[in-house]
Amino acid sequence: MLLVVGTFALVLGIIFGLYWLLVVRPEMTQQATLRTRIGEKSPQVAKAVALLKTPEKLSDLAILDRLLIPVARVATPIQRTIAQSGLNVTLGTIVLASATCAAIGFAVVDYFLHLRLAAALVGAIAACIPYAYVLRARSQRMLKFEEQFPEAIELLSRALRAGHALTTGLSMVAEEMDQPIGAEFQTLYDQQNFGLPLSQALRNFGERIPSLDARFFVTAVLTQKEAGGNLSEVLDNLASIIRDRFKVKRQVRVISAHGRMTGWVLSVLPNALALFFCVLDPDKYATFYRDPLGMQLIAGALFLQLVGVFIIKKIVNIEY
Repeated sequence: MLLVVGTFALVLGIIFGLYWLLVVRPEMTQQATLRTRIGEKSPQVAKAVALLKTPEKLSDLAILDRLLIPVARVATPIQRTIAQSGLNVTLGTIVLASATCAAIGFAVVDYFLHLRLAAALVGAIAACIPYAYVLRARSQRMLKFEEQFPEAIELLSRALRAGHALTTGLSMVAEEMDQPIGAEFQTLYDQQNFGLPLSQALRNFGERIPSLDARFFVTAVLTQKEAGGNLSEVLDNLASIIRDRFKVKRQVRVISAHGRMTGWVLSVLPNALALFFCVLDPDKYATFYRDPLGMQLIAGALFLQLVGVFIIKKIVNIEY
């Protein structure tokens, strides 16, 4: 056990050391050089540089970036998810993390159970851990965005009633609101401030934020620009509707909490018990694993469990 733990720590240290040496350190050097070059320029120039940086970079490692270029179009949804999560990582980082998790999961299971098929299955599941973390980060960020969004819309409405222009109101929201909504409105303001039409900047805002409330906001502003009307009153009504929808969403989550917890228990408990008994008494289950019929039964059980998890998720995911 000490040998396994020591090997794991050594491999992890080597991976993080190489990542710092090949990724973090060159990036810090580039940032220092960039700060030196624009140190005497205005803040507007710095914002322009930030807006003009290429978003197609798939990895900070040149070799990995070239390897990922052929799958760039296929990986676009993953890149969009990473951007929406607010994490300062690239697609290459997620790929490397997935490969590392898969290798560790495969090595640990193969060392203890000596079952290549089970080790491969655990490795495949472990490879999904980094992306699952990104999805969770995106979910938490969007939940916080939805909590702040009505307050941001009301602030914009008050700015309009005070006589400010819409773009000035966007700037006020970006400066006054906390993350993540402040950063999104700052991007919206900077895009239109550096030459992008306001309508296109608003559409980009709706595409960046996977929220129905953000699309309502974009539609309301674009409709007012084309048809006219009292935008501050429209924004006040929209903020009230969003607050009501968020209240309903919270109520739905409370009501469905028991079902979601049951789904987690039914999903995790069989696998945890199987792994526990295999480690506790591996000889007793050796015949079952080595028999072809036993492996077919395991594959069938895993398939049925995945179907059950999908059905439970559909049941507890209530549209509101």
